[in-house]
Amino acid sequence: MQPVYLNDSEIRDHLFPFSQVRSAADIRVGILTIREKWELLLGRPVQVVSGTEGLPEGATVYAANIIPTKAFADSLEANQANPDWEAVKVVQYPWHIFQLNDWALREDFQLLTQGRGSIPVPGTVHLINPENIFIEEGATLQHCILNAATGPIYIGRNAEIMEGSLIRGPFALGEGAVLKMGTKIYGATTVGPYCVAGGEIKNSVMMGYSNKAHDGYLGDAVLGEWCNLGAGTSNSNLKNNASDVKVWHHPSEKYMAAGIKCGLLMGDYSRSAINTSFYTGTVVGVCANVFGDGIPPKFIPSFTWGTRGLSKYEFEKALTDIEAWKKFKHQSLTEAEIKRLRAIFEQS
Repeated sequence: MQPVYLNDSEIRDHLFPFSQVRSAADIRVGILTIREKWELLLGRPVQVVSGTEGLPEGATVYAANIIPTKAFADSLEANQANPDWEAVKVVQYPWHIFQLNDWALREDFQLLTQGRGSIPVPGTVHLINPENIFIEEGATLQHCILNAATGPIYIGRNAEIMEGSLIRGPFALGEGAVLKMGTKIYGATTVGPYCVAGGEIKNSVMMGYSNKAHDGYLGDAVLGEWCNLGAGTSNSNLKNNASDVKVWHHPSEKYMAAGIKCGLLMGDYSRSAINTSFYTGTVVGVCANVFGDGIPPKFIPSFTWGTRGLSKYEFEKALTDIEAWKKFKHQSLTEAEIKRLRAIFEQS
């Protein structure tokens, strides 16, 4: 079976910081990553490429930032030469990840739950619109409120929702992820696999293995993998004059308008200290340790140590710290990760 090829050579730089350690195809929007959506919809393996040279004759190649849908897959099967391109969405800039999350959550919910049955819900859980709620095997939840009147709610395998949590859809909790006691979730929010979330979260995506475990506000935001927000960390997502939020666009090295609302865009392996406050539209690169007096700048480069003078994180110390954080989730750094991080370090 010939694979589907996803080319991310043209879009990679535009999705900074989330395309630094992964292909654009492995960005999570909704419940699934873009790659996972292609695989499920077409039933074919997906291979990410940088350019089209050397591919087999007649290979099917799509841009890696295209989010497919069932309607698109059906049209492709009916007419491969002329599919319904109106049925897809495109992630052109990093803020599109949270802006498209409502739409993507609804699409993925239908894709993953059609023809399947949810496990029974404990009697202590209060449900609103239970037909829009799906819970996978192994998930545990008690004394919480799931309100799917505003959109579907998907709870992944072995996930946990602790007592007192209040959730409004659309919402997805990934495999093995945890919501701490009293968490307040507004849609459209994705808490990816093995994340820990607490406090107040709205219209945000945590891609996987990241922590926002304590009180504080995260809104209209995206966290990569292996991030950690210290207790009390919050972001602003709306300017005081309600004008467009300007966000750092890495390839052009200038600020671009991202709409009226945009919070924090934090790259993989980055962390913030206790009670950190982020301005609207703040971009944090890969493997930055954000701490210091006052509010951090709106752009924090990769491998930054602190915010006063923006010192550089020593590479070996960064690896040691990442390894320590990974032990919390029974993981360890791989040689492939170290190689990618070294390349980012040398370019930063």
